[in-house]
Amino acid sequence: MNRLLFAACVLASLPVMADPVFSPDRIRADVGFLADDLLEGRDTGSRGHDIAARFVATEFAKAGLKPAGSDGWFKPVGLAVTSLVPGSASLTLIGKGGETVLPHAGDVIVSADMIRTAADIEAPLVFVGFGIDAPAHGHDDYRGLDVKGKIVVAIGGIPKGPPDEVLAHLASKKGEMAAARGAVGFIGLIGLRGQKQYPWPRRLETANEPSMTWVAKDGTPHVEGAALQGAVQLSPSAAEMLFADARRPLADVLAQADSAGGRPRGFALPGRARIKAQSVHSRITSPEVIGLLPGRDPVLKDEYVVIMAHLDHIGISASKKGDKINNGALDNASGVAVMLEAARAFAASPPPKRSVLFIANTGEEKGLLGAEAYADDPGIPVQKIVGVVDLDMPLLLYDFTDVIAFGADHTTMGNVIASAAAQAGVTLSADPMPEEAIFVRSDHYTMVKRGVPAVMLATGFAGEGAKAWRHFLETDYHQPSDDMKLPINWQAAAKFARVNFLIASRLADDSQRPLWYQGDYFGQTFAPAAPKAPRAAK
Repeated sequence: MNRLLFAACVLASLPVMADPVFSPDRIRADVGFLADDLLEGRDTGSRGHDIAARFVATEFAKAGLKPAGSDGWFKPVGLAVTSLVPGSASLTLIGKGGETVLPHAGDVIVSADMIRTAADIEAPLVFVGFGIDAPAHGHDDYRGLDVKGKIVVAIGGIPKGPPDEVLAHLASKKGEMAAARGAVGFIGLIGLRGQKQYPWPRRLETANEPSMTWVAKDGTPHVEGAALQGAVQLSPSAAEMLFADARRPLADVLAQADSAGGRPRGFALPGRARIKAQSVHSRITSPEVIGLLPGRDPVLKDEYVVIMAHLDHIGISASKKGDKINNGALDNASGVAVMLEAARAFAASPPPKRSVLFIANTGEEKGLLGAEAYADDPGIPVQKIVGVVDLDMPLLLYDFTDVIAFGADHTTMGNVIASAAAQAGVTLSADPMPEEAIFVRSDHYTMVKRGVPAVMLATGFAGEGAKAWRHFLETDYHQPSDDMKLPINWQAAAKFARVNFLIASRLADDSQRPLWYQGDYFGQTFAPAAPKAPRAAK
Protein backbone atom coordinates (compact mmCIF):
# COMPACT_ATOMS: atom_id res chain seq x y z
CA MET A 1 0.00 0.00 0.00
CA ASN A 2 1.51 3.36 -0.94
CA ARG A 3 2.04 5.94 1.78
CA LEU A 4 -0.65 8.35 0.58
CA LEU A 5 -3.25 5.60 0.50
CA PHE A 6 -2.10 4.36 3.91
CA ALA A 7 -2.39 7.87 5.39
CA ALA A 8 -5.86 8.26 3.91
CA CYS A 9 -6.96 4.98 5.50
CA VAL A 10 -5.57 6.00 8.89
CA LEU A 11 -7.34 9.35 8.78
CA ALA A 12 -10.57 7.69 7.76
CA SER A 13 -10.34 5.37 10.75
CA LEU A 14 -10.00 8.22 13.27
CA PRO A 15 -13.21 9.39 14.98
CA VAL A 16 -14.66 12.58 13.53
CA MET A 17 -15.16 15.25 16.20
CA ALA A 18 -18.69 16.55 15.80
CA ASP A 19 -19.65 20.09 16.74
CA PRO A 20 -20.52 20.21 20.44
CA VAL A 21 -24.18 19.96 21.32
CA PHE A 22 -25.77 22.91 23.12
CA SER A 23 -28.83 21.64 24.93
CA PRO A 24 -31.83 23.90 25.62
CA ASP A 25 -33.10 21.35 28.13
CA ARG A 26 -29.89 21.35 30.16
CA ILE A 27 -29.93 25.14 30.33
CA ARG A 28 -33.59 25.10 31.35
CA ALA A 29 -32.80 22.64 34.13
CA ASP A 30 -29.87 24.70 35.40
CA VAL A 31 -31.85 27.96 35.42
CA GLY A 32 -34.77 26.15 37.05
CA PHE A 33 -32.60 24.97 39.92
CA LEU A 34 -30.78 28.25 40.46
CA ALA A 35 -34.01 30.28 40.32
CA ASP A 36 -35.99 27.95 42.59
CA ASP A 37 -37.68 29.45 45.66
CA LEU A 38 -35.66 27.09 47.87
CA LEU A 39 -32.54 29.17 47.14
CA GLU A 40 -34.36 32.32 48.32
CA GLY A 41 -32.89 34.64 45.73
CA ARG A 42 -29.20 33.67 46.18
CA ASP A 43 -28.32 36.73 48.27
CA THR A 44 -24.59 37.20 48.83
CA GLY A 45 -23.44 35.22 51.86
CA SER A 46 -26.75 33.43 52.25
CA ARG A 47 -27.41 29.72 52.52
CA GLY A 48 -29.19 29.87 49.17
CA HIS A 49 -26.11 31.30 47.48
CA ASP A 50 -23.92 28.66 49.10
CA ILE A 51 -26.20 25.93 47.75
CA ALA A 52 -26.02 27.51 44.30
CA ALA A 53 -22.22 27.58 44.54
CA ARG A 54 -22.13 23.87 45.42
CA PHE A 55 -24.36 23.16 42.44
CA VAL A 56 -22.06 25.06 40.07
CA ALA A 57 -19.00 23.27 41.45
CA THR A 58 -20.72 19.92 40.89
CA GLU A 59 -21.55 20.84 37.30
CA PHE A 60 -17.97 22.00 36.70
CA ALA A 61 -16.75 18.62 37.95
CA LYS A 62 -19.24 16.73 35.77
CA ALA A 63 -18.03 18.74 32.75
CA GLY A 64 -14.47 17.59 33.41
CA LEU A 65 -13.00 20.88 34.61
CA LYS A 66 -10.30 21.03 37.25
CA PRO A 67 -10.79 22.88 40.57
CA ALA A 68 -8.93 26.19 40.45
CA GLY A 69 -9.88 28.03 43.61
CA SER A 70 -7.74 28.57 46.68
CA ASP A 71 -9.96 26.00 48.43
CA GLY A 72 -10.74 23.38 45.81
CA TRP A 73 -13.49 24.70 43.57
CA PHE A 74 -13.94 27.75 45.77
CA LYS A 75 -12.17 31.02 46.46
CA PRO A 76 -13.74 32.28 49.72
CA VAL A 77 -14.22 36.04 49.56
CA GLY A 78 -14.06 37.88 52.86
CA LEU A 79 -16.77 40.52 53.11
CA ALA A 80 -17.15 43.32 55.64
CA VAL A 81 -20.81 43.94 56.49
CA THR A 82 -21.91 47.21 58.06
CA SER A 83 -25.31 48.31 59.38
CA LEU A 84 -26.51 51.47 61.06
CA VAL A 85 -27.55 51.26 64.69
CA PRO A 86 -31.30 52.00 64.58
CA GLY A 87 -32.05 55.59 65.54
CA SER A 88 -28.39 56.65 65.58
CA ALA A 89 -28.03 58.34 62.22
CA SER A 90 -29.05 61.85 61.26
CA LEU A 91 -28.09 64.99 59.39
CA THR A 92 -28.42 68.33 61.18
CA LEU A 93 -28.54 71.52 59.13
CA ILE A 94 -27.25 74.50 61.11
CA GLY A 95 -28.05 78.00 59.81
CA LYS A 96 -29.07 81.42 60.89
CA GLY A 97 -32.59 80.15 61.53
CA GLY A 98 -31.39 77.50 63.98
CA GLU A 99 -30.95 73.75 63.67
CA THR A 100 -33.01 71.25 61.67
CA VAL A 101 -32.49 67.59 62.48
CA LEU A 102 -33.26 65.15 59.66
CA PRO A 103 -33.31 61.51 60.82
CA HIS A 104 -32.03 58.73 58.59
CA ALA A 105 -34.55 57.08 56.23
CA GLY A 106 -36.84 60.11 56.15
CA ASP A 107 -35.57 62.97 54.03
CA VAL A 108 -31.98 61.78 54.18
CA ILE A 109 -30.15 58.47 53.78
CA VAL A 110 -27.03 58.26 55.91
CA SER A 111 -24.39 55.77 54.83
CA ALA A 112 -23.05 53.31 57.36
CA ASP A 113 -19.31 53.66 57.95
CA MET A 114 -17.26 50.67 56.81
CA ILE A 115 -14.32 51.59 59.05
CA ARG A 116 -15.55 53.53 62.09
CA THR A 117 -18.13 52.41 64.63
CA ALA A 118 -19.06 55.99 65.49
CA ALA A 119 -18.99 59.12 63.35
CA ASP A 120 -19.87 62.65 64.45
CA ILE A 121 -18.62 65.48 62.28
CA GLU A 122 -19.67 69.11 62.00
CA ALA A 123 -18.20 71.29 59.28
CA PRO A 124 -18.89 74.09 56.79
CA LEU A 125 -20.44 73.22 53.43
CA VAL A 126 -19.09 73.71 49.91
CA PHE A 127 -21.07 72.98 46.74
CA VAL A 128 -18.77 71.39 44.11
CA GLY A 129 -21.07 70.97 41.09
CA PHE A 130 -20.91 67.38 39.89
CA GLY A 131 -17.85 66.81 42.09
CA ILE A 132 -15.55 65.52 39.34
CA ASP A 133 -11.92 66.50 39.86
CA ALA A 134 -10.14 65.60 36.61
CA PRO A 135 -8.72 68.76 35.00
CA ALA A 136 -6.69 66.78 32.48
CA HIS A 137 -9.95 65.46 31.05
CA GLY A 138 -11.83 68.77 31.08
CA HIS A 139 -13.64 68.35 34.41
CA ASP A 140 -12.38 70.84 36.99
CA ASP A 141 -15.24 71.11 39.47
CA TYR A 142 -12.94 71.91 42.41
CA ARG A 143 -11.25 74.84 40.67
CA GLY A 144 -10.92 77.78 43.08
CA LEU A 145 -12.58 75.93 45.98
CA ASP A 146 -11.11 75.16 49.40
CA VAL A 147 -12.77 72.03 50.77
CA LYS A 148 -10.17 70.97 53.34
CA GLY A 149 -11.92 70.07 56.59
CA LYS A 150 -15.32 70.70 55.02
CA ILE A 151 -18.32 68.75 53.79
CA VAL A 152 -18.70 68.78 50.02
CA VAL A 153 -22.11 68.83 48.35
CA ALA A 154 -22.27 67.31 44.86
CA ILE A 155 -24.92 66.50 42.26
CA GLY A 156 -25.15 62.82 41.43
CA GLY A 157 -24.35 61.47 37.99
CA ILE A 158 -22.53 63.23 35.19
CA PRO A 159 -23.13 66.32 33.00
CA LYS A 160 -25.75 65.92 30.31
CA GLY A 161 -24.22 65.28 26.91
CA PRO A 162 -23.04 62.58 24.56
CA PRO A 163 -22.44 59.19 26.25
CA ASP A 164 -18.98 59.11 27.77
CA GLU A 165 -17.57 55.96 29.39
CA VAL A 166 -14.48 57.81 30.57
CA LEU A 167 -16.63 60.37 32.36
CA ALA A 168 -18.72 57.58 33.88
CA HIS A 169 -15.53 56.02 35.23
CA LEU A 170 -14.38 59.34 36.68
CA ALA A 171 -17.77 59.90 38.30
CA SER A 172 -17.42 56.61 40.17
CA LYS A 173 -14.42 58.15 41.97
CA LYS A 174 -16.20 61.18 43.48
CA GLY A 175 -15.65 60.06 47.07
CA GLU A 176 -11.95 59.48 46.45
CA MET A 177 -11.64 62.86 44.76
CA ALA A 178 -13.31 64.66 47.68
CA ALA A 179 -11.10 62.86 50.22
CA ALA A 180 -7.96 63.66 48.20
CA ARG A 181 -8.88 67.35 48.43
CA GLY A 182 -9.15 67.08 52.23
CA ALA A 183 -12.95 66.95 52.61
CA VAL A 184 -14.28 65.22 55.73
CA GLY A 185 -17.82 64.51 54.54
CA PHE A 186 -19.91 64.11 51.40
CA ILE A 187 -23.53 65.06 50.72
CA GLY A 188 -25.15 63.88 47.51
CA LEU A 189 -27.92 65.75 45.70
CA ILE A 190 -30.22 64.06 43.20
CA GLY A 191 -30.36 65.77 39.82
CA LEU A 192 -33.56 66.18 37.82
CA ARG A 193 -32.79 63.14 35.68
CA GLY A 194 -32.04 61.07 38.76
CA GLN A 195 -35.31 62.11 40.38
CA LYS A 196 -37.23 60.77 37.38
CA GLN A 197 -35.23 57.60 36.95
CA TYR A 198 -35.08 56.62 40.61
CA PRO A 199 -37.58 58.55 42.76
CA TRP A 200 -36.92 59.07 46.47
CA PRO A 201 -39.50 56.50 47.69
CA ARG A 202 -37.66 53.78 45.74
CA ARG A 203 -34.36 54.84 47.29
CA LEU A 204 -35.89 54.55 50.75
CA GLU A 205 -36.79 50.90 50.07
CA THR A 206 -33.13 49.92 50.51
CA ALA A 207 -32.08 52.62 52.98
CA ASN A 208 -31.70 50.19 55.88
CA GLU A 209 -30.05 47.34 54.03
CA PRO A 210 -26.54 46.44 55.26
CA SER A 211 -23.60 47.69 53.21
CA MET A 212 -20.81 45.38 52.09
CA THR A 213 -17.31 45.62 50.76
CA TRP A 214 -14.61 43.09 50.01
CA VAL A 215 -11.72 42.49 52.34
CA ALA A 216 -8.12 42.44 51.10
CA LYS A 217 -5.68 39.66 52.00
CA ASP A 218 -4.34 41.75 54.88
CA GLY A 219 -7.83 41.92 56.40
CA THR A 220 -8.48 45.56 55.47
CA PRO A 221 -11.94 46.43 54.11
CA HIS A 222 -11.69 48.02 50.69
CA VAL A 223 -13.17 51.52 50.99
CA GLU A 224 -12.71 54.21 48.35
CA GLY A 225 -12.48 57.63 49.95
CA ALA A 226 -11.88 56.11 53.38
CA ALA A 227 -10.84 59.48 54.84
CA LEU A 228 -14.42 60.73 54.54
CA GLN A 229 -16.06 60.50 57.97
CA GLY A 230 -19.65 60.80 56.87
CA ALA A 231 -21.78 60.48 53.72
CA VAL A 232 -25.42 61.40 53.19
CA GLN A 233 -27.88 61.51 50.31
CA LEU A 234 -30.64 64.14 50.37
CA SER A 235 -34.22 64.00 49.18
CA PRO A 236 -35.30 66.89 46.92
CA SER A 237 -37.06 68.60 49.85
CA ALA A 238 -34.01 68.28 52.12
CA ALA A 239 -31.86 69.69 49.33
CA GLU A 240 -34.12 72.75 49.25
CA MET A 241 -33.47 73.26 52.96
CA LEU A 242 -29.72 73.03 52.39
CA PHE A 243 -29.83 75.75 49.72
CA ALA A 244 -32.37 77.96 51.52
CA ASP A 245 -30.02 80.91 51.95
CA ALA A 246 -27.50 80.06 49.22
CA ARG A 247 -26.21 82.66 46.80
CA ARG A 248 -27.92 80.75 44.01
CA PRO A 249 -31.29 78.94 44.18
CA LEU A 250 -31.20 75.17 43.99
CA ALA A 251 -33.76 75.17 41.17
CA ASP A 252 -31.37 77.21 38.99
CA VAL A 253 -28.45 74.94 39.82
CA LEU A 254 -30.37 71.76 38.98
CA ALA A 255 -31.81 73.27 35.80
CA GLN A 256 -28.34 74.16 34.58
CA ALA A 257 -27.08 70.67 35.49
CA ASP A 258 -29.91 69.18 33.44
CA SER A 259 -29.14 71.26 30.34
CA ALA A 260 -26.87 70.01 27.58
CA GLY A 261 -23.30 70.46 28.73
CA GLY A 262 -24.43 72.24 31.90
CA ARG A 263 -21.79 72.25 34.63
CA PRO A 264 -22.74 74.43 37.60
CA ARG A 265 -19.72 76.07 39.22
CA GLY A 266 -19.13 75.50 42.89
CA PHE A 267 -19.44 77.95 45.77
CA ALA A 268 -19.47 77.99 49.56
CA LEU A 269 -22.87 77.34 51.08
CA PRO A 270 -24.12 79.18 54.15
CA GLY A 271 -24.29 77.43 57.48
CA ARG A 272 -22.87 74.12 58.57
CA ALA A 273 -23.95 70.50 58.76
CA ARG A 274 -23.49 67.74 61.28
CA ILE A 275 -23.47 64.07 60.28
CA LYS A 276 -23.93 61.50 63.04
CA ALA A 277 -24.03 57.71 62.78
CA GLN A 278 -23.18 54.60 64.70
CA SER A 279 -22.32 51.49 62.71
CA VAL A 280 -22.14 47.81 63.57
CA HIS A 281 -19.51 45.73 61.78
CA SER A 282 -19.37 42.01 61.06
CA ARG A 283 -17.58 39.68 58.66
CA ILE A 284 -18.88 36.92 56.41
CA THR A 285 -17.48 34.90 53.53
CA SER A 286 -19.05 34.02 50.21
CA PRO A 287 -17.40 31.88 47.54
CA GLU A 288 -16.28 32.48 44.01
CA VAL A 289 -16.55 29.16 42.12
CA ILE A 290 -13.64 28.57 39.73
CA GLY A 291 -13.09 25.76 37.23
CA LEU A 292 -10.15 25.29 34.89
CA LEU A 293 -9.91 23.73 31.43
CA PRO A 294 -6.13 23.28 30.87
CA GLY A 295 -4.80 24.32 27.48
CA ARG A 296 -2.82 22.01 25.21
CA ASP A 297 -0.04 24.27 23.94
CA PRO A 298 3.23 23.88 25.89
CA VAL A 299 3.67 27.66 26.05
CA LEU A 300 0.20 29.19 25.63
CA LYS A 301 -1.39 26.90 28.26
CA ASP A 302 0.06 29.29 30.85
CA GLU A 303 -2.16 32.06 29.44
CA TYR A 304 -5.85 32.20 30.29
CA VAL A 305 -9.19 33.19 28.81
CA VAL A 306 -11.81 33.91 31.47
CA ILE A 307 -15.55 33.36 31.14
CA MET A 308 -17.46 34.70 34.13
CA ALA A 309 -21.05 35.18 35.26
CA HIS A 310 -22.35 36.37 38.60
CA LEU A 311 -24.18 33.77 40.65
CA ASP A 312 -25.68 36.02 43.32
CA HIS A 313 -28.94 37.92 43.21
CA ILE A 314 -30.76 40.22 45.68
CA GLY A 315 -32.49 37.70 47.94
CA ILE A 316 -35.81 38.36 49.69
CA SER A 317 -37.60 41.74 49.72
CA ALA A 318 -39.32 41.67 53.10
CA SER A 319 -41.21 44.92 52.44
CA LYS A 320 -42.98 43.65 49.33
CA LYS A 321 -46.51 42.28 49.39
CA GLY A 322 -47.18 38.82 47.98
CA ASP A 323 -44.20 37.08 46.43
CA LYS A 324 -41.08 38.36 48.20
CA ILE A 325 -38.41 36.13 46.64
CA ASN A 326 -36.30 37.70 43.90
CA ASN A 327 -35.42 34.51 42.04
CA GLY A 328 -33.17 36.14 39.44
CA ALA A 329 -33.92 33.72 36.59
CA LEU A 330 -32.51 36.06 33.96
CA ASP A 331 -30.38 38.08 36.39
CA ASN A 332 -28.26 36.04 36.44
CA ALA A 333 -29.16 32.36 36.60
CA SER A 334 -29.33 32.53 32.80
CA GLY A 335 -25.76 33.79 32.49
CA VAL A 336 -24.45 31.08 34.82
CA ALA A 337 -26.39 28.37 32.97
CA VAL A 338 -25.03 29.56 29.62
CA MET A 339 -21.51 29.50 31.08
CA LEU A 340 -22.05 25.92 32.31
CA GLU A 341 -23.21 24.86 28.86
CA ALA A 342 -20.16 26.48 27.27
CA ALA A 343 -17.96 24.60 29.76
CA ARG A 344 -19.58 21.31 28.75
CA ALA A 345 -18.95 22.14 25.09
CA PHE A 346 -15.27 22.79 25.79
CA ALA A 347 -14.97 19.53 27.70
CA ALA A 348 -16.49 17.67 24.73
CA SER A 349 -14.07 19.27 22.25
CA PRO A 350 -10.32 19.07 21.67
CA PRO A 351 -8.63 21.32 24.25
CA PRO A 352 -7.71 24.81 23.03
CA LYS A 353 -4.17 26.17 23.06
CA ARG A 354 -4.73 28.50 26.01
CA SER A 355 -6.34 27.49 29.27
CA VAL A 356 -9.89 28.63 30.02
CA LEU A 357 -11.12 29.66 33.47
CA PHE A 358 -14.82 29.58 34.29
CA ILE A 359 -15.82 31.76 37.24
CA ALA A 360 -19.17 32.12 39.01
CA ASN A 361 -18.84 35.42 40.88
CA THR A 362 -20.38 36.38 44.18
CA GLY A 363 -21.39 39.84 45.38
CA GLU A 364 -22.01 41.47 42.00
CA GLU A 365 -25.28 42.97 43.19
CA LYS A 366 -23.48 44.43 46.22
CA GLY A 367 -20.96 46.30 44.08
CA LEU A 368 -18.91 43.80 42.02
CA LEU A 369 -17.38 42.54 45.26
CA GLY A 370 -16.44 38.97 44.35
CA ALA A 371 -15.01 40.03 41.00
CA GLU A 372 -13.01 42.80 42.69
CA ALA A 373 -11.59 40.34 45.21
CA TYR A 374 -10.70 37.88 42.44
CA ALA A 375 -9.09 40.58 40.28
CA ASP A 376 -7.07 41.75 43.27
CA ASP A 377 -5.78 38.23 43.94
CA PRO A 378 -6.47 35.88 40.99
CA GLY A 379 -3.97 33.23 42.07
CA ILE A 380 -2.18 33.57 38.73
CA PRO A 381 -0.22 36.53 37.32
CA VAL A 382 -2.88 38.92 36.10
CA GLN A 383 -0.82 39.66 32.98
CA LYS A 384 -1.35 36.02 31.99
CA ILE A 385 -5.08 36.65 31.57
CA VAL A 386 -5.51 37.59 27.91
CA GLY A 387 -9.22 38.40 27.86
CA VAL A 388 -12.46 38.22 29.84
CA VAL A 389 -16.03 37.64 28.66
CA ASP A 390 -18.67 38.44 31.28
CA LEU A 391 -22.20 37.02 30.92
CA ASP A 392 -24.52 39.26 32.90
CA MET A 393 -28.27 39.05 32.38
CA PRO A 394 -28.54 37.81 28.80
CA LEU A 395 -32.18 38.45 27.95
CA LEU A 396 -33.31 35.09 26.59
CA LEU A 397 -36.90 36.03 25.81
CA TYR A 398 -36.66 36.12 22.00
CA ASP A 399 -34.71 34.63 19.12
CA PHE A 400 -31.94 37.21 19.07
CA THR A 401 -30.21 38.03 15.78
CA ASP A 402 -27.44 40.20 17.19
CA VAL A 403 -25.28 40.45 20.29
CA ILE A 404 -23.76 43.39 22.13
CA ALA A 405 -20.25 43.28 23.59
CA PHE A 406 -20.00 46.25 25.92
CA GLY A 407 -16.42 47.45 25.72
CA ALA A 408 -15.58 45.74 22.43
CA ASP A 409 -14.50 49.00 20.82
CA HIS A 410 -11.63 49.48 23.27
CA THR A 411 -9.59 46.43 22.21
CA THR A 412 -9.11 44.03 19.33
CA MET A 413 -11.47 41.64 21.10
CA GLY A 414 -14.22 43.30 19.09
CA ASN A 415 -12.86 41.76 15.87
CA VAL A 416 -12.74 38.29 17.45
CA ILE A 417 -16.29 38.61 18.76
CA ALA A 418 -17.65 39.83 15.44
CA SER A 419 -16.08 36.89 13.61
CA ALA A 420 -17.32 34.33 16.14
CA ALA A 421 -20.81 35.82 16.14
CA ALA A 422 -20.92 35.62 12.35
CA GLN A 423 -20.05 31.94 12.53
CA ALA A 424 -23.11 31.48 14.76
CA GLY A 425 -25.30 33.40 12.31
CA VAL A 426 -25.66 36.60 14.34
CA THR A 427 -24.13 40.06 14.08
CA LEU A 428 -22.22 42.20 16.57
CA SER A 429 -24.03 45.48 17.18
CA ALA A 430 -22.81 48.70 18.70
CA ASP A 431 -23.85 49.61 22.25
CA PRO A 432 -27.56 50.57 21.92
CA MET A 433 -27.69 52.39 25.26
CA PRO A 434 -24.33 54.15 25.65
CA GLU A 435 -25.90 56.64 28.04
CA GLU A 436 -26.04 53.84 30.64
CA ALA A 437 -22.21 53.37 30.55
CA ILE A 438 -22.64 49.63 31.12
CA PHE A 439 -18.99 49.02 30.26
CA VAL A 440 -17.95 50.37 33.68
CA ARG A 441 -20.77 48.76 35.68
CA SER A 442 -20.39 44.99 35.62
CA ASP A 443 -17.94 42.35 36.86
CA HIS A 444 -15.69 42.42 33.79
CA TYR A 445 -14.71 46.01 34.61
CA THR A 446 -12.78 44.86 37.66
CA MET A 447 -10.37 43.16 35.23
CA VAL A 448 -10.25 46.22 32.95
CA LYS A 449 -8.93 48.18 35.94
CA ARG A 450 -6.08 45.65 36.13
CA GLY A 451 -5.25 46.20 32.46
CA VAL A 452 -7.02 43.13 31.01
CA PRO A 453 -9.14 43.45 27.83
CA ALA A 454 -12.69 42.53 28.83
CA VAL A 455 -16.28 42.78 27.61
CA MET A 456 -19.77 42.11 28.87
CA LEU A 457 -21.76 40.09 26.33
CA ALA A 458 -25.54 40.33 26.01
CA THR A 459 -28.30 39.58 23.55
CA GLY A 460 -28.97 42.48 21.19
CA PHE A 461 -31.69 45.00 20.40
CA ALA A 462 -32.36 44.00 16.77
CA GLY A 463 -35.79 42.65 15.84
CA GLU A 464 -37.77 41.94 19.00
CA GLY A 465 -34.82 42.79 21.21
CA ALA A 466 -35.38 46.46 22.03
CA LYS A 467 -39.02 45.89 23.01
CA ALA A 468 -38.13 42.84 25.13
CA TRP A 469 -35.32 44.67 26.92
CA ARG A 470 -37.47 47.74 27.59
CA HIS A 471 -40.32 45.66 29.02
CA PHE A 472 -38.03 43.55 31.21
CA LEU A 473 -36.18 46.54 32.65
CA GLU A 474 -39.43 48.37 33.41
CA THR A 475 -41.37 45.38 34.76
CA ASP A 476 -39.19 42.49 35.93
CA TYR A 477 -35.66 43.74 36.65
CA HIS A 478 -34.83 43.16 40.35
CA GLN A 479 -38.40 42.06 40.97
CA PRO A 480 -39.89 38.73 42.13
CA SER A 481 -41.38 38.39 38.63
CA ASP A 482 -37.91 37.57 37.24
CA ASP A 483 -38.60 33.87 37.62
CA MET A 484 -39.35 30.74 35.61
CA LYS A 485 -42.82 32.02 34.69
CA LEU A 486 -41.19 34.35 32.15
CA PRO A 487 -41.52 33.18 28.52
CA ILE A 488 -37.86 32.20 28.24
CA ASN A 489 -36.76 31.01 24.81
CA TRP A 490 -34.58 28.00 25.56
CA GLN A 491 -33.48 27.57 21.96
CA ALA A 492 -32.15 31.14 22.11
CA ALA A 493 -30.33 30.19 25.32
CA ALA A 494 -28.59 27.32 23.52
CA LYS A 495 -27.67 29.64 20.65
CA PHE A 496 -26.21 32.16 23.10
CA ALA A 497 -24.14 29.39 24.70
CA ARG A 498 -22.76 28.52 21.27
CA VAL A 499 -21.84 32.16 20.62
CA ASN A 500 -19.92 32.27 23.88
CA PHE A 501 -18.18 28.98 23.15
CA LEU A 502 -17.07 30.24 19.73
CA ILE A 503 -15.79 33.54 21.15
CA ALA A 504 -13.82 31.87 23.93
CA SER A 505 -12.47 29.24 21.52
CA ARG A 506 -11.09 31.89 19.20
CA LEU A 507 -9.57 33.85 22.07
CA ALA A 508 -7.99 30.65 23.38
CA ASP A 509 -6.59 29.50 20.01
CA ASP A 510 -5.56 32.78 18.39
CA SER A 511 -1.79 33.23 18.20
CA GLN A 512 -2.21 36.94 18.98
CA ARG A 513 -3.69 37.89 22.33
CA PRO A 514 -6.15 40.83 22.36
CA LEU A 515 -4.57 44.29 22.42
CA TRP A 516 -5.79 47.67 23.62
CA TYR A 517 -6.09 50.25 20.89
CA GLN A 518 -3.57 53.05 20.72
CA GLY A 519 -4.84 56.18 22.45
CA ASP A 520 -7.67 54.39 24.25
CA TYR A 521 -8.22 55.97 27.68
CA PHE A 522 -8.70 52.69 29.53
CA GLY A 523 -5.70 51.02 27.91
CA GLN A 524 -3.48 54.02 28.57
CA THR A 525 -4.71 54.36 32.16
CA PHE A 526 -4.67 50.73 33.26
CA ALA A 527 -2.17 49.07 30.90
CA PRO A 528 0.22 51.87 29.91
CA ALA A 529 3.18 49.56 29.21
CA ALA A 530 1.23 46.92 27.28
CA PRO A 531 1.63 46.76 23.48
CA LYS A 532 -1.13 48.55 21.61
CA ALA A 533 -2.84 48.03 18.25
CA PRO A 534 -3.52 50.84 15.76
CA ARG A 535 -7.21 51.59 15.47
CA ALA A 536 -8.55 51.05 11.96
CA ALA A 537 -9.91 54.16 10.28
CA LYS A 538 -13.69 54.31 10.18
